[in-house]
Amino acid sequence: MSRGAISAGAVAALVLVAGCKAVAVDTEGGPSDDGKPRSTATPSRTPTEASPRTPARSPAQTPTRTPAHDPAPHTPAPAPKPGKTLMEQGDDGKRVRELQARLRQIAWFGGNPTGTYGPVTAAAVKGFQAKRGLAVTGVTDTVTWSRLLGMTREPTRSELYAGGGMPPAKPDKRCLTGRVLCIAKSSRTLTWMIDGRAVSTMDVRFGSQYTPTREGTFSVYWKSRHHVSTLYDTPMPYAMFFSGGQAVHFSADFAARGYAGGSHGCVNVRDEKKIASLFAQVRKGDRVVIYK
Repeated sequence: MSRGAISAGAVAALVLVAGCKAVAVDTEGGPSDDGKPRSTATPSRTPTEASPRTPARSPAQTPTRTPAHDPAPHTPAPAPKPGKTLMEQGDDGKRVRELQARLRQIAWFGGNPTGTYGPVTAAAVKGFQAKRGLAVTGVTDTVTWSRLLGMTREPTRSELYAGGGMPPAKPDKRCLTGRVLCIAKSSRTLTWMIDGRAVSTMDVRFGSQYTPTREGTFSVYWKSRHHVSTLYDTPMPYAMFFSGGQAVHFSADFAARGYAGGSHGCVNVRDEKKIASLFAQVRKGDRVVIYK
């Protein structure tokens, strides 16, 4: 083939490269039979019955999804409000003693009632309040007091003064003249009286059910500073005998255990200084009056 002769395929190639407008060619890369380029337009795709297109839903046809239940945010319960203040730290008196005795009945107050509202009492009140869902303040308000009254009973005199300190009972008329050891079982007190005047008062403890302290009017017939019981082999310091083997004396057991124990009929005193002073003043022949 001469240099001037160019094949039809080459011409078509030059047209594709040099032309500004692309010309479609057939699948064979050559012109059609009539010399004109063949059309290679791709027919539009028609969906087949095997894979029909799902028509788009209109907004009205689109189902609305119900959202999952969204609970309202948790609102904490309001804090309990305290009532009117009745008793608080620094107070003292009979009502405080009753508070302590009532708390002691339900095991919130471990000690003996003292009548003084201190940190121990405040802590006991706080514990009681927290257990019942009340305002935890340590202050006895009207709400706390009402709840406590509903859970307890009125304390007895012995419960109110479980640790001692009970006010002395009214003196028996036999105690109003002369020199008398005036001993009241109801108040668990011994009052040293001279001509109707109270000189000193102290807590005492009596005999048990099976060895009771005798009641009546007696007189001191023997004093023994360092006495030791020959029956029970126990010390009886500052002993002042008034009836057989029964005497008024200091008791270390009473000082240590309080009213948890009892004597064998004697009148026990737990304050050693007070009984020492009393022992120095009492004379043989002074009367001893023991009454309910």
